[in-house]
Amino acid sequence: MREDVTIMQKLFECLRESVRKPELFQAGELLFWDDPHISKSMLEAHLNPDSNGASRTLPIIEKTVEHLVRTSILKSHDKVLDLGCGPGLYSSRLCQKGIRVTGIDISKRSINYAQKKADELQLDIEYVCSNFFDITYEHVFDSVLQIYGELSTFSDEARNSLLRIVHKALKKDGLFIFDVSTRVLRMREGLGNRWYFAEDGFWQSGRHLVLEQGFDYPDNDVWLNQYTVIAEDGEFKTYRIWFHDYSLQTINEVLQDNGFKVEYVWNDLIGETYSNGGDWIAIAARKV
Repeated sequence: MREDVTIMQKLFECLRESVRKPELFQAGELLFWDDPHISKSMLEAHLNPDSNGASRTLPIIEKTVEHLVRTSILKSHDKVLDLGCGPGLYSSRLCQKGIRVTGIDISKRSINYAQKKADELQLDIEYVCSNFFDITYEHVFDSVLQIYGELSTFSDEARNSLLRIVHKALKKDGLFIFDVSTRVLRMREGLGNRWYFAEDGFWQSGRHLVLEQGFDYPDNDVWLNQYTVIAEDGEFKTYRIWFHDYSLQTINEVLQDNGFKVEYVWNDLIGETYSNGGDWIAIAARKV
């Protein structure tokens, strides 16, 4: 009986905490994308050819690589750094175009997959398992890639820190190629409030309950997708994915403040002509 009371108390505390709006960019679980179970789920999502949950679909990835190479934004023999490379979906295709690629990701599982695939295809790609905030390259790369809105997931301080790291890693006049999400996308795709039960799932194995909640911070153009995962024994973990959305004006100001000048802008990285009001803004910014 006492054990049941304890579990109910934990559950009540979890529910109480889950509805409380966190401070801006308050951290959740520290072990996240490199968590043994979540990294397995993420790799499966990356490799699902019909899903854009973790990576864009393969046709979009291939069109992105074709666009960047066809327009000579990326050229044969360029040295390119792929930040957050995951299982190497872009890196491998770029290498096949004659580009010298270094891919970095925090997930050991994804890096191991990417390296195995490169070995099978006899692709000369350098893969590094690391947090890209820890890299120390100086004037090494012609271009740095960060694709699928990852720059939008950082606080202003972390974003500026990363931009300084990228700036330092680039050669003179090098390009930072990336995309960011807009408020239009977030208002359509930000989490609502719901819960579901799973026997086994993305966040953990075994029976558990997931509470999903979205929190809006409109004065900062920030949105939080929060996932509270409650295990059968009453233990719970809270995962937070933050999104700082941008307009062309606001991302341009950020780039200027961090030593970059916008060279190209599109609706997406397959090269669709930019128009205001889209879900994404894709940019190639020149180091100045």
